[in-house]
Amino acid sequence: MFDTHELGRRPGALQRLSREVAAPADLGIDGVIGVPEGSPVELELRLESVMEGVLVTGTARAAAEGECVRCLEPLRRDVEADFQEMFSYPDTDDRGHRKAAADDDAEEDEGLIPLEDGMFDLEPVLRDAVVLSLPMQPVCREDCAGLCADCGANLNDDPDHHHDAVDIRWAALQGLAGSLRTGDKDDMSGAAEPGADEKQEK
Repeated sequence: MFDTHELGRRPGALQRLSREVAAPADLGIDGVIGVPEGSPVELELRLESVMEGVLVTGTARAAAEGECVRCLEPLRRDVEADFQEMFSYPDTDDRGHRKAAADDDAEEDEGLIPLEDGMFDLEPVLRDAVVLSLPMQPVCREDCAGLCADCGANLNDDPDHHHDAVDIRWAALQGLAGSLRTGDKDDMSGAAEPGADEKQEK
């Protein structure tokens, strides 16, 4: 939670903050990449008092961890996410005017997050900004060769790795052709020389 009491409510008032907070749980894309829970998140914030409330503009920096989608090796990525959010004063409408008593039961504007006793919670905003800045398919490097589809070997470690391609649709015919060639040789070795019978008759 962040306190805005020092900022005051005079429109145009500014306050800059630098904070380091612990990353909340599940700050990332489940099973792909994310900022580990409890790891440091550096925040640079600019708080500005406006008619409607407090406009918060900031940048979050953290280190995300995951695994490469190509070679499955662990990876680490520096993340930088910008965000901006308006936190409204609870006793003003969306134009910054003080609400009349008749409007107390009116439905609140869903686009504005109300301040609670001059405090605001940045976690939902931070979560949205960081998750949107993460790659959906992280790679350890742009030219990662991935894994061999046949045996799973890491092709980054052995760029010349390959297998002789054998089309399984022709494998049976290749075996048949090999056996026929062997049979032909056997027949030829046992056959008499052409014209031998004729020589013997003479």
